Formats: sequence, C-alpha cells, structure tokens
Amino acid sequence: MVSSVETLEFQAETRQLLRLVIHSIYSNKDIFLRELISNASDALDKLRLESLTDSSLAGIDTDDLHIALEVDADARTLTVRDNGVGMSRDDLVDLIGTIAKSGTAGLLEKIKESQDAATAENLIGQFGVGFYSAFMVADRVTVLTRRVGTESGTRWESDGEGTYELQAVDGLPVGTSVTLHLKPADSEDGLADYLSGSKIRQIVKQYSDFIRWPIRMAPEQAAAEGESAPEPETLNSMKALWARPRAEVAEEEYNEFYQQISHDWLAPAETIHMRAEGAFEYEALLFIPAQAPFDLFSRESRRGVQLYVKRVFIMDDCEALMPDYLRFVKGVVDAHDLSLNVSREILQHDRQIHGVRRRLVKKVLGALKDMQAKDTERYAKVWGEFGRALKEGLIEDTDNTKALLELVSAASTHDPEEPTTLRAYVERMKDGQDAIYYLTGETRAMVENSPHMEALTAKGYEVLILTDPVDEVWVDRVPDFDGHRLQSIAKGQVDLDGEADGDEAGDAEKAKREEEFAGLLPWLTDALSAHVKQVRLSSRLTTSAACIVGEAHDVTPTLEKMFRAMGQELPTVKRILELNPTHPLVTALRTAHGANAQDPALAEIAELVHGSALLAEGGDLPDPARFTRLLTDHLARTL
Repeated sequence: MVSSVETLEFQAETRQLLRLVIHSIYSNKDIFLRELISNASDALDKLRLESLTDSSLAGIDTDDLHIALEVDADARTLTVRDNGVGMSRDDLVDLIGTIAKSGTAGLLEKIKESQDAATAENLIGQFGVGFYSAFMVADRVTVLTRRVGTESGTRWESDGEGTYELQAVDGLPVGTSVTLHLKPADSEDGLADYLSGSKIRQIVKQYSDFIRWPIRMAPEQAAAEGESAPEPETLNSMKALWARPRAEVAEEEYNEFYQQISHDWLAPAETIHMRAEGAFEYEALLFIPAQAPFDLFSRESRRGVQLYVKRVFIMDDCEALMPDYLRFVKGVVDAHDLSLNVSREILQHDRQIHGVRRRLVKKVLGALKDMQAKDTERYAKVWGEFGRALKEGLIEDTDNTKALLELVSAASTHDPEEPTTLRAYVERMKDGQDAIYYLTGETRAMVENSPHMEALTAKGYEVLILTDPVDEVWVDRVPDFDGHRLQSIAKGQVDLDGEADGDEAGDAEKAKREEEFAGLLPWLTDALSAHVKQVRLSSRLTTSAACIVGEAHDVTPTLEKMFRAMGQELPTVKRILELNPTHPLVTALRTAHGANAQDPALAEIAELVHGSALLAEGGDLPDPARFTRLLTDHLARTL
C-alpha cells in the first residue's frame, strides 16, 4: 500500500544553508560517500545496541549487519543501503528535514562574516549537515527507510531546492537506503564518475577502510547466462588494529599496518597502542620509525598522525595531535566524539584535542624512556636518527623539558666513542663540581682541539661535545638539569681552581698575577677596542696563548653565522680576549710593554694574538689579508 505524498517546505534560512552546502562549502566532493557510509555505520551500531538493551527487539537478526553499495548505470543512480536501525517519519523530519535546526541562524551569520569558501567549510563541521553533501553530486536524493519495531516505512525525496516530499510506504525492510540520482561527471567542477567501480573502491579505501561493518558492492561484470550471480565484493578491510586489544594483535600485523601508512619498508622501532575512556574517548596506535625519512627537516615534510572519527578517515597529517618535534611519529588516532566534518582550524582550538595531544606526547616520551632503560642499543639508533628533532622540543615544549632532558644523548670527553646521558654525566661529576660543562662547535675534532678545553681536560673535568646546530639554541633555553646549571666553557668565567681546591692559595696566586699584568691588560683592551670589549687573564688555558670567550648570555659565533645564513643580521657583539699568564708569548709581551709601551710593533703583535685566538676556535678573521701580512713580516724578522 502506498499513501498520498506530503510536501513540506524548508525554512527560508535552511534553504540558504542548503544552497551553501551544495554549491560553496565542500571543496572535495568525494566526501559525500564518506558521509553516507558513516551514517549507515551509525545505524548499524544503534541496531546492535538496541537489540541488546530493548527486550522487545531480542529476536532481531543481527548476524549479517552490513552496508551495500549499488550502482545502476542505466538509471545513473548510486544507492547506499544498510540493514540498521532505520528511521521513522518523525526521525526523517528531525534529522534530515530540518538542517541543523539548533543553530542554523548562528551558522549562517558566521558564514556571512567569513571571507571565502574555505573559512565556511571550517565552520560547517560544527553543525552536522554532512548528509546534504549528497546534493553536490546528485540532482535528486531518495531515502527509503523503516525503523526497527515498526510496520510501515517512509520515503523522503528532495531535489535540494526548496521542498521535500514524505510518503508512507509498506513492505520496506528494516534499515535505510539512500539513492542518489547522479549529475553527469564534470572534471572542471570536481565531479568524478561516481558510477565507476574503481572510483568507489578508491573512496572507500581512503575514507572508510576501517569501518567495522562490511561494505559490499556487486561485481561490475554481470554473470554469464546460466550462471548464478557472483558474490558481492567486500571493499573495506575492517582491520582497525587500534580497536582490538593488544594481546589479540600479532607483531606482523602491526608491522604490516605501519608499512602501509608510512610507506617505510622497515619494521618500526617501537609500537605504542593505547586507549582512553572517560569524558573524551579515543584509541591511538602510534609508531616510532627505525630510520628517519629523507625529508625530516624539510618544511614540506608530512607532519602529524592520521585522524579518524569512529573508524572514518578524516585527515592525514593532523598537526593538532602531535607537536612538530615529534613529526617523525606515525600512526592513527581514532576519536569517538568529534564531528566528521571537523576542520584543522577547529582542532587547533579544541580543548579536548589539546588534552589528547598532551597524553600522546607523554606516552611517546615515556616509550622512549623505557627503550633507553631496557634496550640501550636500540635507543642509541633511534636517538641517532631523531635526536636532533627531539632536541627541538627543549625549545618549544616547556611542559616536557624534564622528560626530554632525560632522553638527551651527547658525545663527551668521557668516552671517545660512546655518548652519555645527562643523568650519567651528573653521576660522574667531581666532588664540589656544580655545573654541567659543555662546548658547542661544528665537529667533534674542532671542539676537542679548542683552547677552551685545555684546563678542564688537564684537571679531569668531563665536557659535553655538542655539534648539532640546534644545540646552540636549546642549551640557552634550559636553566638546569637536576639542579645543575648548564655552563658553556666558552662563556663567562670558569673558575676551576676555586671549584676544585676550595682553599685560599688559588686566590692569592690570582691576585699576584693580576698585579703583574695591571699595565698590559688595559693597554691591550684599548689597542683591540675595535674587536673586543675586554682583555683579561684566563684560568681555562694551559698550553695556548689566548682564547676568545663571550659573556654568559652572548650569542655564540656559530649561532651568529646561522642567523646570517638565514638572512637575519645581528648587531655585532664584542667578545672578551683571555690570555694565558704562563705562556711565553704573553709573558714576553708583558715584558716588552713594560720596557717600551710606545713600540708600534706591540700593537701588531696584539692583533696577531687576537687573530690566532679567533682561528683556534674556528672563527673568521676581520681582515685576513692584514693578518697574513703581519704574520709573514714578523716571521721574516725572526730569521
């Protein structure tokens, strides 16, 4: 029996919104199928739940819940059918007939304020109007549905313009079918051929591969005469590993899934499988790769994990879920309580997403800490691949500074081959040592041969050797580790005598030397005023005549070069020239100055001392040609 047709009008503002959805909002028209499959999946979930909680539905058969896609090339229709909970007439009016009834006016106002379609697309996700994306690809949409527990079904139909039709229909099976009367394919307008089996498979694979219910489609090739119809093909894998208990997933399955999403041929170094329940439910399956991708430090590299909502793919590289310094982490996060149309802009300001991000970061850092403790060899390889990126976190993630410092691995003078952790460094510190000493440079050899190392090496102090460009930045952002400040041996004063000995002998010797050089130091400061701010005696030199040091908070020469390479000019920072009071050249210079302070050769020797100190630390001479000429002239006089 078929009843009379009832025609209802959309509200005026709802018509405006519908027009925006059809013509302006969505830039990717393929997502219409994702929306319809997701709605069908929800209907199957609801039927399963109601059959368990409603005693009157206890006899309902739920053994073969599925979604079917049916193509009719002659009629140019695509149907999405499910045998789920179905809808009543009132459900159709509430859920489909009135678009976003609890906020349509507010949404329209925001869309009017927006400047472009992209902004509008970001807004649409807040109001749940995904069903109407079907009108982007269809001239007309027909819905046939019957709710479980009822005898009569309903037909809903609309062309998306101003009205929709409702009609009671008997004889319908429980569930819902949505039939799209497709527009012709138009590549310029982004309309693909949605009658093509390959196109449908591609969309299902991209967006709905992990839906828990089978998505079936009849083969495109019809059965030969006399043969039975071929079995429908299941298009989705349904293998959402993150939704299964870890004990039920084999290591080979994890590796296969990782290789699928990362396009890496190696197995991951670590697998992190987690589930969170409560106010905001989600599952996450994360992988720490065994090797860094070639574009890890490229701006164009993929950053972030994949985001799903109830097993429906939403976006690749969701940056809101993972900080930039963990961009090498691959995997998926499946949130249960987000809209399918959630945008990157919405995610950036979502409080719950920020909470998920914090927990994911702590989980990744915790996994790295466990690896460091239990498998040092594997951790060393991971640090070698990703340590430079992890150290970026010391600059940008103050909430996790302590955890990141525990992970830092660095070369040191303690062992020529094996790196050390900061924790191990602290455990080896000398009695009375307060600071963690380090020196930055371009290579290990350059650091080890630096004049700054002489006194510390002679007295048995361990020095961290930091050669990554990022080391120049993070050491200044971190105040201390475990109560011990990080001290550059090329900055500020390094008073090893006072620190190690703890008596007055060193102070007396220092005062005596200051008196002996009281005439030379001011003169040298004035003679080299164009290049240095001060000349003073050094306690860090044993064999070299001089070295260049900076104030505690000065920019290092290496960092200065990095800024200039990026096109950022910094104001010139004058540094300090330190002299070794026991070096023959320095003592001879003091004697010569005392004998004849006006000798012009003394100023030239001062320039040579300063230039030699610059070269020793790998710096650039202010005037290489003048330095070379002075050096050759003085060498010639000695022959």
